[in-house]
Amino acid sequence: MSDIRTPHALKSTAAPLSETYDLVLLDLDGVVYRGKNPVEHAADGIADAERHGMQISYTTNNPSRYPHTVAEQLEGFGLRVADNQVITSAIVAARMLADRLPQGSRVLVVGREHLCEEIEKNGLTVVHTAAEHPDAVIQSWHQDLSWAELAEASYAIAQGARYFVTNKDLTIPREGGIAPGNGAMQLPVITATGVRPEGSAGKPEAAMYDESRQLFSKTASLVPVDRSLPCGDRLDTDIEAANRGGYDSLVVLTGVADPAQILTAAPLQRPTYVAADLRGLNRVQPAVERGADGSFRCGDAVARCDGRTVRIDIGGRPVDAPDTLDALRAACDCAWAAVDENGANPEALRLPDFAPVLHEADEADGAYGTGTDGSR
Repeated sequence: MSDIRTPHALKSTAAPLSETYDLVLLDLDGVVYRGKNPVEHAADGIADAERHGMQISYTTNNPSRYPHTVAEQLEGFGLRVADNQVITSAIVAARMLADRLPQGSRVLVVGREHLCEEIEKNGLTVVHTAAEHPDAVIQSWHQDLSWAELAEASYAIAQGARYFVTNKDLTIPREGGIAPGNGAMQLPVITATGVRPEGSAGKPEAAMYDESRQLFSKTASLVPVDRSLPCGDRLDTDIEAANRGGYDSLVVLTGVADPAQILTAAPLQRPTYVAADLRGLNRVQPAVERGADGSFRCGDAVARCDGRTVRIDIGGRPVDAPDTLDALRAACDCAWAAVDENGANPEALRLPDFAPVLHEADEADGAYGTGTDGSR
């Protein structure tokens, strides 16, 4: 395991990310799809990255779907995907339980068939009621999760069963918006039992990324950490897992994370790179340059922190609602420096009101946001 990373500034690249890294570890929900629907530009970005020679692995905290089901959905978006390119938290959870429990142990499963089969493949016995006296409980998310399942888990834990979970995502992007995730569904069990999970297989632990690197290694050696790039839409799972494992990371703005979350992120949840969507895999990541006056410049965007206020100038004029990624990149380094070096409270920072959709500066047609006088 590599040392934990705690980024204090974004990185830049001399070549597109798809040429800088050998393997990308893509989250699915909020990055490639939202429920049944594809995320805009995701398939094109992935296909372009493959043409650049990048290997693609899909890593998801969703434990309810078989890899072949996920692969079929992605193929419906025009992608070519083999089943073994998909790593679910069910796969990693089963291996976690096999490492921590004696062979043959009884495990009460809150989850679907995929998780049950993975657990059985690892030499453990699946049960579904507390009356069967399970040695452990593994709780996962599925869309038909019921009160009865949570009650059985609570009864078993109260009787002494060890408590594990596949993942701790509080929310999950779906077709209709953001919905409660497995982490939210754990709260009733924790409230009923007073017991918190002792282990989680999914992100923010790095085990899923390590598992993916092993599957994509062409020799006895793993794909190196520094040639692997986790990519996700959540700071508290995808990006934190990358930092815990010593990986660089890319956050995209198609799911949960937004500019305000990124600017105020704790060091363990800060990304290495920022992109609007997966087209960013095929772009050079520009540098943020620090000026002697304490400013931070990325392209035409300059960020400064005056006391608790982060301000953005673009092309020499102040902008209240910047809509470029360069503005966000400059603001990231500026806000992070204010916190790390000057002791600013991230929650107290006054931040620019970024536009709902951000683009690369060279995609703009001369419009970089709304000026302080309301002009474009």
